[in-house]
Order: sequence, then C-alpha cells, then structure tokens
Amino acid sequence: MLDSVEANNFEALPLLSLNHVSLLCRSVWDSVRFYEDVFGFVSIKRPSSFKFNGAWLYNYGIGIHLIENPSIDDFDTIVEPRPINPKDNHISFQCTDVGLVMRRLQDMGMKVDQIFFHDPDGYMVELCNCENIPIIPLSSCSFKQRLSSFYKSAPAKCGFMENAMMESLSMEMLNISF
Repeated sequence: MLDSVEANNFEALPLLSLNHVSLLCRSVWDSVRFYEDVFGFVSIKRPSSFKFNGAWLYNYGIGIHLIENPSIDDFDTIVEPRPINPKDNHISFQCTDVGLVMRRLQDMGMKVDQIFFHDPDGYMVELCNCENIPIIPLSSCSFKQRLSSFYKSAPAKCGFMENAMMESLSMEMLNISF
C-alpha cells in the first residue's frame, strides 16, 4: 500500500464516475425485486460466462451487481440487520424529495430511521438530498491550521460557510471511534 507521501507524487487516475456496487445476497430474486420495486433499477444482461447465480441492475448512471451466496450468514453478521448507524458501511442515493421518499418507504412497511434503512440482506441504504451540501475539497482551506486552532480567526481563502463545515468536519474526525 502506498503511503500518503508516495501517493501525492502520482497524478490522479483518469476516473469518470462510480460504475457499480457489488453486493452478496442470500436470494438474487428477493434483492432484484427490492432494487427494482423500491429504487426503480432495471435488470440488464450480464455476461453468460459467469457460472454463478447473480443479476446486474442499472439506473441513474450506476449499476448494482448482485451475487447470490445462500451461505452468507456463515461468514457475515447480516442475519439480523445491525442497528441503523450513519457511521457504518452504506450505499447512498441522491433523491429530490426526502419527505416523499420517507412516506413511500413507510407505506411499503419498511422501518425507516432518519433516511437510513436495510435491503433484504441487511445492507444499510441511505437516501439524501445532498445537493444542498456544498462539496469543498479539503485542499481549498487551510486544514492543518484549522486543526491546530479551532477558535482562531478563519483563513482568508475560505468563506464563513466553508470554515463552519471544515470545523464540523474536523470535530467529526476527532470523534471517530473504532
């Protein structure tokens, strides 16, 4: 693994976007129904050379690849979905109306905590309207200065909102527990 000094010596990879997320599931059929019915994904053809049960779904410019593994419980803790925890692994989808989405999920009988819920295999899913959150590269503000002095005056190259977000992010990073 490259350390941060070595990684900074290389140009970023010429990536375009997230292509797909791959998930192990107990039942491809149950998971396909979930992602089609709840999210509007559509099943697409997958290579015929695969010798295992699975499905590919596509919508919104991303794919979900499902791989059936009925013995998933033997080596994973997804028997009972873990409590909703925004700091746990999850997939997040952008939506236009969080309130409407929450009502529809509840109408489907799904337990919704904030806008986090579980798929049939216990994977946590988030829905958000994150376009309201500005995307600010950490390199755009003096992060090292912010860590050393949370309450001193803000660096000149960042505005009030950027500094507030950097301070919040800094505090969150310091509160991470393993």
